[in-house]
Amino acid sequence: MSLLPAEIISEKILIMRWVKVMLDRALDKLYWVETKVLNQSVTRNIDLFPEDFMFQLTKQEFENWKSQSVTSNNGDRMWRRKSPRVFTEHWIAMLSCVLKSKQARITNIAIIRVFTHMRKILSSNQEILTKIEVLERKILDNNENIQQIRFEIKKMLVEEEDKVTKIGLE
Repeated sequence: MSLLPAEIISEKILIMRWVKVMLDRALDKLYWVETKVLNQSVTRNIDLFPEDFMFQLTKQEFENWKSQSVTSNNGDRMWRRKSPRVFTEHWIAMLSCVLKSKQARITNIAIIRVFTHMRKILSSNQEILTKIEVLERKILDNNENIQQIRFEIKKMLVEEEDKVTKIGLE
């Protein structure tokens, strides 16, 4: 068995409640188990899944999510009746304790790598944003300095013009 392509995993990662998550309906396909089996395993080991690892969508969140999911076939409609469980990155590490198949181990490794890569990208982007902010501040400071220099030059020109006018009148 080979690792799953990162593209397949990353397209299943969503942002909900400001956290990167994966739905039980997406994970079942990655782990090669039915959603029902996945959720039964979680329920039997619920103590391994605190709220910051896993949560169920509220009715409103579920309705919003359903309205954003535009494609479905007949099989998909079945699972849209019940609010899905949503799992955070931390949950992936715990899943290996629940699903003990070789595919589960392979999938865990692949998913953890994708989340780690996403975190690196975010960190890299944050560094770039910080550098841009520093440059913007420097530009603003320089802009203020340039404005001050322009003001002083205009002031000197006016003073010089006044001197020339005074000399010409005498």
